[in-house]
Amino acid sequence: MNINIVAGGPEHLIPDLSRYREKDAFWIGVDRGAVTLLDRGIIPDEAFGDFDSITPEQKQAIEEAAPRLHIYQAEKDKTDLDLALSWAVKQEPAFIRMFGISGGRADHFLGNLQLLHQAAESRINAVMIDRQNTISLFPPGSYTVTRDQTKPYISFLPFTETVKNLSLEGFKYSLNKCHIALGSTLCISNELIRSQGAFSFTEGILIMIRSTD
Repeated sequence: MNINIVAGGPEHLIPDLSRYREKDAFWIGVDRGAVTLLDRGIIPDEAFGDFDSITPEQKQAIEEAAPRLHIYQAEKDKTDLDLALSWAVKQEPAFIRMFGISGGRADHFLGNLQLLHQAAESRINAVMIDRQNTISLFPPGSYTVTRDQTKPYISFLPFTETVKNLSLEGFKYSLNKCHIALGSTLCISNELIRSQGAFSFTEGILIMIRSTD
């Protein structure tokens, strides 16, 4: 099962969701994101939120369409997306995609980026997707990456204080067991020179961002 989570970020940054409507896809709407799903002809399997950013009519439409709702008070210790992602991780899906969580308020975006760590800790593949970028977090290990002409630029940033022994193969700018400290821009805006490349590291958490201009 793949879980697709749609939150309430700027709708113009949310890509065409129809390409992610696989047979086993499971959809979660988070607050206004549930409205976005309904507007795009997708009925959320679960909906999470305090729903304080939508109209009573929109809330009623969600209540009538979604099989299961998780409604919370506006004053709480976790964001709606945090609650939805925690639930999704417990389902142990093959993959989690998150939309509508970039753009808009910077504090929301940075908080959402840190939520990816939940999935990384559980060894679940998770990615943030908007029209221009995909963002993923990786624990230590070896990984392959395939060329995507729509997002040719690949950047790596440390999520932790240090990422150790980072190696890049098949990239325009290769690395061999290099330590990357928090704040480094060494691995910004790289590109694959073959149809497939590889990266590996032994310690830390690594952010990978794939982008287009």
